[in-house]
Amino acid sequence: METALQVIKIKNQADLDNAFAIRKKVFVEEQNCPPELEWENEDVSTHFVAELNGVPCGACRWRKTDAGYKLERFAVLKEFRGKRIGQALVAAALADLPDSARYIYLNAQLDAMRLYSRFGFVAEGDQFEEAGIQHFKMVKKA
Repeated sequence: METALQVIKIKNQADLDNAFAIRKKVFVEEQNCPPELEWENEDVSTHFVAELNGVPCGACRWRKTDAGYKLERFAVLKEFRGKRIGQALVAAALADLPDSARYIYLNAQLDAMRLYSRFGFVAEGDQFEEAGIQHFKMVKKA
């Protein structure tokens, strides 16, 4: 069966609710992140939701910061992992950044670093903890 994967730039509340539900399930329920840390900067972020055969299954966002452009909150529901949804989300977020975006970075959970490195991101600095989970800052070099 042909599977249809699409990443949608969110423009309505229904899609945003789907993205938030995915993030809640992955970060708050599965990874035990404090909910109050999960919901910040929503109004200044550009959000995306991934759908596989019409079923919302992944989410991410980007926002402009004082440092540059930060990719954040990549989440794929457990039952959909390993289907290249994370790759599609990273590609969509990067493609949406303005041409003027020079410094692009993210904070990667350790098990996601390989995914980001495929897109030219390189780890910088020391490992650190965010919301109880180990991360590395990664910066896009290529």
